[in-house]
Amino acid sequence: MRLGGRLAAAIEVLDDIARRHRPAADALKDWGLSHRFAGAGDRAAIGNIVYDALRRRRSAGWLFDSDSSRALGFGALVLELGMDGPAINRALDGDRFAPPPLDDAELATLAGRALDDAPDAVRADCPDWCVPLAEDAFGSDWVNEVAALAARPPLDLRVNTLLSNRDKVLAELASTGAAPTQLAAQGIRIPPIAGDGRHPNVQVEAAFQKGWFEVQDEGSQIVADLAGADSGMQVLDYCAGAGGKTLALSATMDNRGQIFAHDAEKQRLAPIFDRLRRSGGRNVQTVAGEAGLAPLEGQMDLVLVDAPCTGSGTWRRRPDAKWRLTDRQLDVRLREQATILEAAKRYVKPGGRLVYITCSIFPQENQRQIEAFLETAPDFHVVAPESLWEARFAGGSGKARTDAMGIVLTPATSGTDGFFVSVIERASR
Repeated sequence: MRLGGRLAAAIEVLDDIARRHRPAADALKDWGLSHRFAGAGDRAAIGNIVYDALRRRRSAGWLFDSDSSRALGFGALVLELGMDGPAINRALDGDRFAPPPLDDAELATLAGRALDDAPDAVRADCPDWCVPLAEDAFGSDWVNEVAALAARPPLDLRVNTLLSNRDKVLAELASTGAAPTQLAAQGIRIPPIAGDGRHPNVQVEAAFQKGWFEVQDEGSQIVADLAGADSGMQVLDYCAGAGGKTLALSATMDNRGQIFAHDAEKQRLAPIFDRLRRSGGRNVQTVAGEAGLAPLEGQMDLVLVDAPCTGSGTWRRRPDAKWRLTDRQLDVRLREQATILEAAKRYVKPGGRLVYITCSIFPQENQRQIEAFLETAPDFHVVAPESLWEARFAGGSGKARTDAMGIVLTPATSGTDGFFVSVIERASR
C-alpha cells in the first residue's frame, strides 16, 4: 500500500473509533481482520497514523479548523511526518486508494495556521476540563509537560537479573537500536518509532522466551525501585494485577523473602502465572480477594499500592483514553484510591512502609490523596522524597519533580511515562 491507501484506512479506523466509542486497539484489530491483504508493514503504518492523530487530536484539528477524522488523519501527516499540504497531495496523486486530496480551502486553512499561535490547550493536546488539573500539577510549565504526553513513546524493557544481565540482553537485541536507560539500573530502551516504521516484536525474541527481560516502562521500573524492597522482606503487592511490579520486586529481592501478589479481582491475576514461570521468580504467591490476607495484618515490611487511576501518565501509549476520560471517572478513581489506602495500611507492621504509586499526573490522585490519608493515619509519615530520590538515583537531580508528598516522573522531565510515588513509613511502637 502507498501512503494514500494507508491514510484512507486510518481515516476509516478513526471514523469507527468516533462512531462506536471503542478503544483504538480494538478498531485496528478489526480493520486488520477484515482487510487481510494488508501486510504487517501496512498495518503498522496505519496504526501509526491513527495513534498520531489521537495523540495530537486537538492540534491536528486546529490546523484544519475541523475535528473530522479526515482532518485528524491529514493533520497527523503534517505534525508527525513533517509534510505540508502540497507534499501530501503529491504523495496521493495517482493512488486510486487514497482519499480525495486536500482542496483549495483546506490548503489555504493549513497554510494560514502555525501551531505556535494556537491556544495553550491546543498546543498541549489536552481536554479543556483537564487544564486546571495540569496547571495545578506543573504551574507555568504545564503546556510543555502535557504536550510531551502527546509524543510517540519509546519501547522500554526491564532486564530480569534472576536469569540474565543487561549486557547479555543488549547483545541479543543489538539490531533493534536498544541502549541502556538513563536512570533505571536494569532498563533498556528502544527509541520511539520514526516515520512509518514500527517497533520490533521483542516478545518473539529468544531472550524474551527465556525470561531474560520483560516489557516495562522505565518509569514503572523506577517507582518499583524506589519502593525499597530488599532480600528477606515480607512484601504485599496489594494491587498486583498482571504482575509487572511484582516481577520487578522479586528480582530485586533475589528470590529471597516473600511477596504476596494480591488483587481484588481474581481474573486480573491470570497473566502473572506464566510470567512468573518464565522469569524464574520463586518467592511469590498469589492471593485473590481480601479474606486471604487476614494472616498478614500488621506483618508486612512493605506494602505496595499500585493504585487504579485515570492513567493520565500513559497518554503517549493510550491516547484514545485521554479523550474518553471524564471528570466523573476521576471522581470514581479518587474514591477507590482512598478506600484502598485505608484498607492497605492495616498490613504494614510497625516500622514498615506503605508505597503508593499511580500512573497519573493529576495532583488530586497523588499529593492530595496522601495529604488526606495522613490526616486519618497519624502514625504514618512520608519519607523525605528528595532524599529518597538522591539515595536511589544519585546524579539524577533534575530528572524528577519532588515535593513534600512524593516524586513525580513525566516524559518532559524524566523521559518516562507519567508516574507518582510516595513512600510512607509507619511509626515503630
